[in-house]
Amino acid sequence: MEFKYLVIAMLLLILISLGKALFHLTSSNAQDGPKMVKALAWRIGLSVLLFVLLIVAYYSGWIVPQHIVPGYNQ
Repeated sequence: MEFKYLVIAMLLLILISLGKALFHLTSSNAQDGPKMVKALAWRIGLSVLLFVLLIVAYYSGWIVPQHIVPGYNQ
């Protein structure tokens, strides 16, 4: 159950980083270009980390797929 909260927290951090990049994109300050690139780099890093964490959790048995077939009624 705690793993679910970790995934949600990581997704929120990714959204915050994306919002920060959007703020720097719309700002007219000349120094906001490198800040925007840094925020986008953080977003990519967090996304890759979340992907790796999900793969490790699957192979460790922390999460299990539901095996639901779309369109199949039992």
